[in-house]
Amino acid sequence: MDLSTASPLGLFDSPEVAVLREDLALALRAAAHHGFGEGVCNHFSVALPRRSDLFLLNPRGLMWSEVRAADIVMVDAQGCRLAGRHQVEPTAMFIHAAVHRIAAKTCVLHSHMPYATALTLTEDRALDTTLSQNAMRFHGRIAVDGNYNGLALDASEGERIAGAMQGADIVFLGNHGVIVCGERVDYAYDDLYYLERACAVQVIAQSTGRAMRPVDPAIAARVAQQANGERMQSELFFQALRRTLAAR
Repeated sequence: MDLSTASPLGLFDSPEVAVLREDLALALRAAAHHGFGEGVCNHFSVALPRRSDLFLLNPRGLMWSEVRAADIVMVDAQGCRLAGRHQVEPTAMFIHAAVHRIAAKTCVLHSHMPYATALTLTEDRALDTTLSQNAMRFHGRIAVDGNYNGLALDASEGERIAGAMQGADIVFLGNHGVIVCGERVDYAYDDLYYLERACAVQVIAQSTGRAMRPVDPAIAARVAQQANGERMQSELFFQALRRTLAAR
């Protein structure tokens, strides 16, 4: 099937998109399993191959832990639901549509996961990528949007957030949460997981009241290059999640 010209319903039921629906649903269940969810809020999305004007999104009103491939919906850049049995949360579109369109990101994971969000409340607003080894993999990849502007209830707020990314694939949203992007669902989820782990370690270390001991930025940059140069570990992690969460 030529995904660039196929009808929306034909796309939604195609084998290639079916795999993406499975992957997105798995990422949501994994995030719930790891404690990254918040009620029925926050969203994960992924653009369709060769159709950047269309993307898959988790539906309105479902806990991440209950989402399956059949629950995923397909929407266009205006937020209109084109396929899927559930409704779409309107506010989800204002962030995700803008990041897909303006920042040209394939997979967009938005979460209020606790430790990363805790760091958005601090003066620095974000993770220090010269501290833990896990943090160093994100060295040079993070942007900070320190200008909290209320709920994203219109297109302009999503566009402002997307503009603040300035090419970065991770953005800490001041007083709000984080967005993690990637070219593949498994890579993006792996980054989301290790980002929260790095943030947790930093929050715990800072809670001791002892002075932090960062490494030289050159070392952090080298570790980032090492960690991001080969992503087999990300693939293996997602495969392991597929096996273990399927058994629940």
